[in-house]
Amino acid sequence: MQEVTGLYVIAEMLRDILGHYLPAQYVDISMSLINIGVIFGIISMTAVVLVYGERKVSAFMQSRSGPNRVGPYGLLQTIADMFKLMSKEDIMPAGADKWMWILAPMILFIPAAAAYAVFPFDNQAVFADLNIGIFYFIAVSSQAVLPFLMAGWASNNKYALIGGMRTVAQMLSYEVPMVLSILGVVMMVGSMRMSDIVAAQQNVWFIVLQPIAFVVYVITATAEINRAPFDLVEGESEIVAGPFTEYTGMRFALFFLAEYANLFAVSAIATTLFLGGWHGPWLPGWVWFFLKVAGMVFLFMWFRWTFPRLRIDQLMALGWKVLLPLALVNVVITGVGMYIYQLLS
Repeated sequence: MQEVTGLYVIAEMLRDILGHYLPAQYVDISMSLINIGVIFGIISMTAVVLVYGERKVSAFMQSRSGPNRVGPYGLLQTIADMFKLMSKEDIMPAGADKWMWILAPMILFIPAAAAYAVFPFDNQAVFADLNIGIFYFIAVSSQAVLPFLMAGWASNNKYALIGGMRTVAQMLSYEVPMVLSILGVVMMVGSMRMSDIVAAQQNVWFIVLQPIAFVVYVITATAEINRAPFDLVEGESEIVAGPFTEYTGMRFALFFLAEYANLFAVSAIATTLFLGGWHGPWLPGWVWFFLKVAGMVFLFMWFRWTFPRLRIDQLMALGWKVLLPLALVNVVITGVGMYIYQLLS
């Protein structure tokens, strides 16, 4: 019998309250709308908190103070920046494909929001516990390639178009070893359901049994969310900013807010696949989940402020010549290990 957790109890209490005021057929619809609202609330708060956290981490690593003026300890600096960006002029380049140019930064949030639906924040605390949860996450996250290409092509700027094409090459190339690294975990569990993967780590986390897969996943996830040292999508030291070149104000900010939403997403997947999910002593499961996610987020931030940016040829060579063979070797080792274990048992 599964343990009843606090988040599950809250959800059931809310369902009972709605059942007193709404017909039965509308309760599920209302709960779905509430879940969607909670997901977007988590995404919004995640972006705000992680932008502040990134600044503080980078300041710590560079012996600076970071934001410390707006609000206590600079906590309101990100909010102030949002108002500043919203007040800036929205300029559309001449000759741009109007609707595609407008929709690109908005569509980028859809894969990020959809991915949050399958994260098991605690035991029985998952918005959609799909039996193909991992496959769903891979399928949804792969759609993030499209908005970058749309932004580059619709801008009517050759530099933005080249940046968009470079983005597609990078993200598609690194999806292959990422999927293969996840495959090792799926082979061991025999299920693609997120809750089953977490349950299988009750005694030992898969980072112990799948260390190669974990390393490959972390590197490929860094490239997938376009963070340094793989941030060729937006080269800060270059004259132009890839597919974002022609975007200003809040539209420009939406691309980077989506980056932080995706940062939380890949950290949550790493926690679920390799770090035991909500499992942990004493504290509630959802606390352990967010603590582990915070640790993974810090790891990605540590990478950004430690390693220099790779060239495009180095990036592609690393993906195809190093990470892909490593991921394939891990799949073979996992299969052989499972076969030997079955023979011995």
